[in-house]
Amino acid sequence: MIPQSHAIDSKQTWQIALSNAINDPEILLKQLGLSDQLSTIDGDIIKQFPLRVPQSYINKMQYGDVNDPLLRQVFPLIDEGFDVDNFVSDPVGDQLAITSPGILQKYHGRALLLTTGACAIHCRYCFRRHFPYGDSNPLASQWQTTLTSLRDDTTINEVILSGGDPLSLTDMKLEALVNDIEKIPHIKRLRIHTRLPIVLPERIDQRLLKWISNTSLQLIMVIHANHANEIDQDVARVLDNLRLAGCQLLNQSVLLKGINDDVISLSSLSERLSDVNVMPYYLHLLDPVAGASHFDVPEQQGIELIEQLRKILPGYLVPRLVREQQGEASKTIIN
Repeated sequence: MIPQSHAIDSKQTWQIALSNAINDPEILLKQLGLSDQLSTIDGDIIKQFPLRVPQSYINKMQYGDVNDPLLRQVFPLIDEGFDVDNFVSDPVGDQLAITSPGILQKYHGRALLLTTGACAIHCRYCFRRHFPYGDSNPLASQWQTTLTSLRDDTTINEVILSGGDPLSLTDMKLEALVNDIEKIPHIKRLRIHTRLPIVLPERIDQRLLKWISNTSLQLIMVIHANHANEIDQDVARVLDNLRLAGCQLLNQSVLLKGINDDVISLSSLSERLSDVNVMPYYLHLLDPVAGASHFDVPEQQGIELIEQLRKILPGYLVPRLVREQQGEASKTIIN
Protein backbone atom coordinates (compact mmCIF):
# COMPACT_ATOMS: atom_id res chain seq x y z
CA MET A 1 0.00 0.00 0.00
CA ILE A 2 1.30 3.46 -0.92
CA PRO A 3 1.21 5.83 2.05
CA GLN A 4 -0.70 9.03 1.33
CA SER A 5 -0.97 10.94 4.59
CA HIS A 6 2.74 11.64 5.09
CA ALA A 7 3.65 13.00 1.65
CA ILE A 8 5.36 16.38 1.64
CA ASP A 9 2.99 19.10 0.47
CA SER A 10 5.13 21.07 -1.94
CA LYS A 11 4.24 23.19 -4.95
CA GLN A 12 7.62 22.41 -6.48
CA THR A 13 8.55 19.13 -8.07
CA TRP A 14 11.82 17.59 -6.98
CA GLN A 15 13.31 18.39 -10.37
CA ILE A 16 12.59 22.09 -9.90
CA ALA A 17 13.98 21.99 -6.38
CA LEU A 18 17.10 20.32 -7.71
CA SER A 19 17.52 22.87 -10.49
CA ASN A 20 17.39 25.63 -7.87
CA ALA A 21 20.29 24.19 -5.86
CA ILE A 22 22.89 26.80 -4.88
CA ASN A 23 26.21 26.56 -6.75
CA ASP A 24 27.89 29.83 -5.76
CA PRO A 25 29.84 29.85 -2.46
CA GLU A 26 29.28 33.57 -1.94
CA ILE A 27 25.51 33.21 -2.31
CA LEU A 28 25.53 30.39 0.24
CA LEU A 29 27.53 32.44 2.74
CA LYS A 30 25.29 35.48 2.23
CA GLN A 31 22.18 33.40 2.94
CA LEU A 32 23.74 32.29 6.21
CA GLY A 33 25.00 35.72 7.27
CA LEU A 34 28.60 34.63 6.81
CA SER A 35 29.86 36.75 3.93
CA ASP A 36 33.68 36.94 3.87
CA GLN A 37 34.00 34.64 6.91
CA LEU A 38 35.24 31.54 5.07
CA SER A 39 38.00 31.36 2.47
CA THR A 40 37.11 29.21 -0.50
CA ILE A 41 39.50 27.51 -2.88
CA ASP A 42 40.48 28.94 -6.24
CA GLY A 43 37.62 29.19 -8.73
CA ASP A 44 39.37 26.99 -11.28
CA ILE A 45 39.62 24.20 -8.72
CA ILE A 46 35.95 24.59 -7.77
CA LYS A 47 34.99 24.09 -11.42
CA GLN A 48 36.42 20.57 -11.21
CA PHE A 49 33.99 19.74 -8.38
CA PRO A 50 31.49 22.59 -8.03
CA LEU A 51 29.54 23.57 -4.98
CA ARG A 52 26.05 22.12 -5.14
CA VAL A 53 23.57 22.19 -2.27
CA PRO A 54 19.73 22.16 -2.33
CA GLN A 55 17.81 24.87 -0.54
CA SER A 56 16.06 22.35 1.70
CA TYR A 57 19.47 21.32 3.07
CA ILE A 58 20.60 24.93 3.52
CA ASN A 59 17.44 25.58 5.54
CA LYS A 60 18.73 23.16 8.18
CA MET A 61 22.00 25.08 8.66
CA GLN A 62 22.38 27.43 11.63
CA TYR A 63 22.35 31.08 10.57
CA GLY A 64 25.57 32.87 11.51
CA ASP A 65 27.42 29.71 12.56
CA VAL A 66 30.68 29.38 10.63
CA ASN A 67 31.21 25.93 12.17
CA ASP A 68 27.78 24.55 11.35
CA PRO A 69 28.29 20.79 10.72
CA LEU A 70 26.07 20.79 7.63
CA LEU A 71 27.77 23.81 6.09
CA ARG A 72 31.19 22.28 6.65
CA GLN A 73 30.21 19.17 4.68
CA VAL A 74 29.50 21.14 1.51
CA PHE A 75 31.57 24.34 1.57
CA PRO A 76 34.73 24.24 -0.62
CA LEU A 77 37.34 25.40 1.87
CA ILE A 78 40.80 26.52 0.80
CA ASP A 79 42.18 23.34 2.42
CA GLU A 80 41.00 21.36 -0.61
CA GLY A 81 43.72 22.91 -2.73
CA PHE A 82 46.56 21.38 -0.68
CA ASP A 83 48.38 18.30 -1.98
CA VAL A 84 48.73 15.73 0.79
CA ASP A 85 50.68 12.48 0.55
CA ASN A 86 48.54 9.34 0.15
CA PHE A 87 45.38 11.31 -0.68
CA VAL A 88 44.67 10.25 -4.24
CA SER A 89 42.02 10.42 -6.97
CA ASP A 90 40.87 6.79 -6.66
CA PRO A 91 41.32 5.94 -2.97
CA VAL A 92 39.40 2.64 -2.93
CA GLY A 93 40.36 1.18 -6.32
CA ASP A 94 37.02 1.67 -8.05
CA GLN A 95 38.48 1.90 -11.53
CA LEU A 96 40.34 -1.38 -11.08
CA ALA A 97 37.09 -3.08 -10.00
CA ILE A 98 35.14 -2.31 -13.21
CA THR A 99 34.25 -5.64 -14.83
CA SER A 100 31.75 -4.42 -17.45
CA PRO A 101 30.31 -1.03 -18.46
CA GLY A 102 29.11 0.55 -15.23
CA ILE A 103 29.61 -2.56 -13.08
CA LEU A 104 31.95 -2.62 -10.09
CA GLN A 105 32.56 -5.99 -8.48
CA LYS A 106 34.61 -6.09 -5.31
CA TYR A 107 32.72 -8.51 -3.09
CA HIS A 108 31.27 -11.98 -3.66
CA GLY A 109 27.60 -12.15 -4.67
CA ARG A 110 27.17 -8.42 -5.22
CA ALA A 111 27.43 -6.15 -8.22
CA LEU A 112 27.40 -2.37 -7.94
CA LEU A 113 25.97 -0.33 -10.81
CA LEU A 114 27.26 3.20 -11.37
CA THR A 115 23.93 4.45 -12.68
CA THR A 116 24.81 8.14 -12.91
CA GLY A 117 27.46 10.68 -12.00
CA ALA A 118 24.81 13.18 -10.87
CA CYS A 119 23.99 13.94 -7.26
CA ALA A 120 21.77 16.51 -5.54
CA ILE A 121 24.61 17.62 -3.29
CA HIS A 122 28.38 17.70 -3.61
CA CYS A 123 29.85 16.51 -0.32
CA ARG A 124 33.43 17.73 -0.20
CA TYR A 125 34.73 14.41 1.18
CA CYS A 126 33.14 12.34 -1.63
CA PHE A 127 35.42 9.42 -2.50
CA ARG A 128 34.23 9.51 -6.13
CA ARG A 129 34.72 13.23 -6.66
CA HIS A 130 37.39 12.51 -9.31
CA PHE A 131 35.72 9.45 -10.88
CA PRO A 132 35.42 9.50 -14.72
CA TYR A 133 31.69 8.83 -14.90
CA GLY A 134 31.54 9.60 -18.60
CA ASP A 135 33.53 6.43 -19.27
CA SER A 136 31.48 4.18 -16.98
CA ASN A 137 27.77 4.97 -17.32
CA PRO A 138 25.91 1.81 -18.38
CA LEU A 139 22.66 3.68 -19.01
CA ALA A 140 24.21 5.92 -21.65
CA SER A 141 24.52 3.36 -24.45
CA GLN A 142 25.65 0.00 -23.08
CA TRP A 143 22.81 -1.12 -20.81
CA GLN A 144 22.22 -4.36 -22.73
CA THR A 145 25.87 -5.28 -22.33
CA THR A 146 25.60 -4.60 -18.61
CA LEU A 147 22.45 -6.71 -18.34
CA THR A 148 24.12 -9.58 -20.17
CA SER A 149 26.99 -9.48 -17.69
CA LEU A 150 24.54 -9.64 -14.78
CA ARG A 151 22.63 -12.53 -16.36
CA ASP A 152 25.76 -14.51 -17.13
CA ASP A 153 27.18 -14.36 -13.60
CA THR A 154 24.88 -16.59 -11.57
CA THR A 155 26.90 -15.94 -8.39
CA ILE A 156 25.37 -12.45 -8.19
CA ASN A 157 22.29 -12.35 -5.97
CA GLU A 158 22.30 -8.67 -5.04
CA VAL A 159 22.52 -5.55 -7.21
CA ILE A 160 23.51 -2.24 -5.67
CA LEU A 161 22.45 0.99 -7.37
CA SER A 162 25.00 3.70 -6.73
CA GLY A 163 26.54 6.68 -8.46
CA GLY A 164 26.54 9.70 -7.99
CA ASP A 165 23.09 9.12 -6.59
CA PRO A 166 20.69 6.73 -8.33
CA LEU A 167 17.67 8.73 -7.14
CA SER A 168 18.93 11.58 -9.33
CA LEU A 169 17.53 9.54 -12.22
CA THR A 170 13.92 10.00 -13.26
CA ASP A 171 11.35 7.48 -12.11
CA MET A 172 10.89 6.36 -15.72
CA LYS A 173 14.58 5.43 -15.98
CA LEU A 174 14.66 3.82 -12.56
CA GLU A 175 11.53 1.76 -13.23
CA ALA A 176 12.90 0.51 -16.55
CA LEU A 177 16.25 -0.35 -14.97
CA VAL A 178 14.68 -2.24 -12.07
CA ASN A 179 12.21 -4.04 -14.34
CA ASP A 180 15.13 -5.44 -16.32
CA ILE A 181 16.94 -6.51 -13.16
CA GLU A 182 13.82 -8.22 -11.81
CA LYS A 183 13.82 -10.54 -14.83
CA ILE A 184 17.17 -12.06 -13.85
CA PRO A 185 16.19 -15.11 -11.75
CA HIS A 186 19.30 -15.35 -9.57
CA ILE A 187 19.06 -11.74 -8.33
CA LYS A 188 17.09 -11.58 -5.07
CA ARG A 189 17.93 -8.25 -3.54
CA LEU A 190 18.15 -4.66 -4.71
CA ARG A 191 20.13 -2.19 -2.63
CA ILE A 192 19.96 1.55 -3.25
CA HIS A 193 22.69 3.82 -1.86
CA THR A 194 21.31 7.34 -1.72
CA ARG A 195 21.67 10.66 0.10
CA LEU A 196 18.61 12.26 -1.49
CA PRO A 197 16.09 11.44 1.26
CA ILE A 198 18.37 13.45 3.58
CA VAL A 199 19.33 16.37 1.32
CA LEU A 200 16.35 16.57 -1.06
CA PRO A 201 13.30 15.00 0.64
CA GLU A 202 11.09 16.33 -2.16
CA ARG A 203 12.47 13.48 -4.26
CA ILE A 204 10.48 10.87 -2.32
CA ASP A 205 7.22 11.45 -4.17
CA GLN A 206 4.23 9.22 -4.87
CA ARG A 207 5.53 7.84 -8.16
CA LEU A 208 8.81 6.78 -6.58
CA LEU A 209 6.97 5.14 -3.69
CA LYS A 210 4.68 3.33 -6.11
CA TRP A 211 7.41 1.52 -8.04
CA ILE A 212 9.29 0.80 -4.83
CA SER A 213 6.23 -0.87 -3.34
CA ASN A 214 5.65 -2.90 -6.52
CA THR A 215 9.10 -4.40 -7.00
CA SER A 216 9.41 -8.16 -6.55
CA LEU A 217 12.95 -7.78 -5.19
CA GLN A 218 13.80 -7.45 -1.53
CA LEU A 219 14.62 -3.74 -1.25
CA ILE A 220 17.24 -2.28 1.06
CA MET A 221 17.89 1.46 1.05
CA VAL A 222 21.11 2.69 2.59
CA ILE A 223 20.82 6.38 3.32
CA HIS A 224 23.70 8.68 4.27
CA ALA A 225 23.39 11.01 7.25
CA ASN A 226 26.40 12.23 9.19
CA HIS A 227 24.75 14.46 11.79
CA ALA A 228 21.46 14.49 13.68
CA ASN A 229 20.70 18.02 12.41
CA GLU A 230 20.25 16.58 8.92
CA ILE A 231 17.12 14.68 9.98
CA ASP A 232 14.30 17.20 10.37
CA GLN A 233 10.56 16.51 10.23
CA ASP A 234 10.43 16.54 6.42
CA VAL A 235 13.17 13.91 6.29
CA ALA A 236 11.44 11.90 9.03
CA ARG A 237 8.20 11.85 7.03
CA VAL A 238 9.76 10.64 3.80
CA LEU A 239 11.75 7.97 5.61
CA ASP A 240 8.50 6.76 7.12
CA ASN A 241 6.97 6.68 3.64
CA LEU A 242 9.87 4.60 2.36
CA ARG A 243 9.55 2.18 5.25
CA LEU A 244 5.80 1.80 4.66
CA ALA A 245 6.47 1.18 0.97
CA GLY A 246 8.62 -1.82 1.88
CA CYS A 247 12.18 -0.50 2.23
CA GLN A 248 14.51 -1.81 4.86
CA LEU A 249 16.36 1.33 5.95
CA LEU A 250 20.01 1.46 7.00
CA ASN A 251 22.33 4.42 7.48
CA GLN A 252 26.01 4.80 6.77
CA SER A 253 28.07 7.77 7.93
CA VAL A 254 31.58 9.05 7.43
CA LEU A 255 33.66 10.07 10.44
CA LEU A 256 34.54 13.70 9.69
CA LYS A 257 36.80 16.09 11.58
CA GLY A 258 34.90 19.06 12.98
CA ILE A 259 31.53 17.59 12.01
CA ASN A 260 30.85 14.40 13.97
CA ASP A 261 34.16 13.43 15.59
CA ASP A 262 32.85 13.53 19.16
CA VAL A 263 30.71 11.16 21.19
CA ILE A 264 27.83 13.62 21.62
CA SER A 265 27.40 14.10 17.87
CA LEU A 266 27.62 10.39 17.11
CA SER A 267 25.28 9.32 19.90
CA SER A 268 22.77 12.01 18.94
CA LEU A 269 22.86 10.76 15.36
CA SER A 270 22.22 7.16 16.42
CA GLU A 271 19.36 8.23 18.69
CA ARG A 272 17.82 10.33 15.93
CA LEU A 273 18.11 7.44 13.47
CA SER A 274 16.34 5.24 15.99
CA ASP A 275 13.56 7.83 16.26
CA VAL A 276 12.90 7.50 12.51
CA ASN A 277 13.29 3.68 12.39
CA VAL A 278 16.63 3.63 10.57
CA MET A 279 19.34 1.24 11.73
CA PRO A 280 22.90 2.59 12.09
CA TYR A 281 25.03 0.41 9.83
CA TYR A 282 28.54 1.65 9.08
CA LEU A 283 30.68 4.51 10.33
CA HIS A 284 33.38 4.83 7.66
CA LEU A 285 36.84 6.11 8.29
CA LEU A 286 37.53 8.71 5.64
CA ASP A 287 38.55 7.38 2.25
CA PRO A 288 41.80 9.25 1.43
CA VAL A 289 40.56 11.08 -1.64
CA ALA A 290 42.51 14.05 -2.95
CA GLY A 291 41.04 17.31 -1.63
CA ALA A 292 39.56 15.89 1.58
CA SER A 293 42.53 15.52 3.93
CA HIS A 294 41.17 18.23 6.26
CA PHE A 295 38.28 15.90 7.17
CA ASP A 296 40.52 13.03 8.28
CA VAL A 297 40.14 11.60 11.79
CA PRO A 298 42.87 9.26 13.10
CA GLU A 299 41.89 5.59 13.30
CA GLN A 300 42.69 5.39 17.01
CA GLN A 301 40.34 8.28 17.74
CA GLY A 302 37.62 6.45 15.83
CA ILE A 303 38.18 3.31 17.90
CA GLU A 304 37.96 5.31 21.13
CA LEU A 305 34.73 6.96 19.99
CA ILE A 306 33.12 3.58 19.29
CA GLU A 307 34.18 2.35 22.73
CA GLN A 308 32.56 5.41 24.29
CA LEU A 309 29.37 4.85 22.28
CA ARG A 310 29.14 1.26 23.56
CA LYS A 311 29.03 2.59 27.11
CA ILE A 312 26.01 4.84 26.51
CA LEU A 313 24.02 3.22 23.68
CA PRO A 314 22.39 -0.19 23.19
CA GLY A 315 24.50 -2.37 20.92
CA TYR A 316 22.11 -2.15 17.97
CA LEU A 317 22.59 1.63 17.84
CA VAL A 318 26.40 1.45 17.64
CA PRO A 319 27.54 1.44 14.00
CA ARG A 320 30.47 -0.70 12.92
CA LEU A 321 33.63 1.33 12.36
CA VAL A 322 34.99 0.28 8.98
CA ARG A 323 37.53 1.14 6.34
CA GLU A 324 37.38 0.21 2.67
CA GLN A 325 40.70 -1.10 1.41
CA GLN A 326 41.54 -1.83 -2.19
CA GLY A 327 41.67 -5.53 -3.02
CA GLU A 328 40.06 -6.79 0.21
CA ALA A 329 37.15 -9.26 0.04
CA SER A 330 34.98 -7.13 2.34
CA LYS A 331 34.97 -3.93 4.31
CA THR A 332 37.63 -4.04 7.03
CA ILE A 333 35.99 -3.93 10.47
CA ILE A 334 38.09 -1.68 12.69
CA ASN A 335 35.86 -1.84 15.77
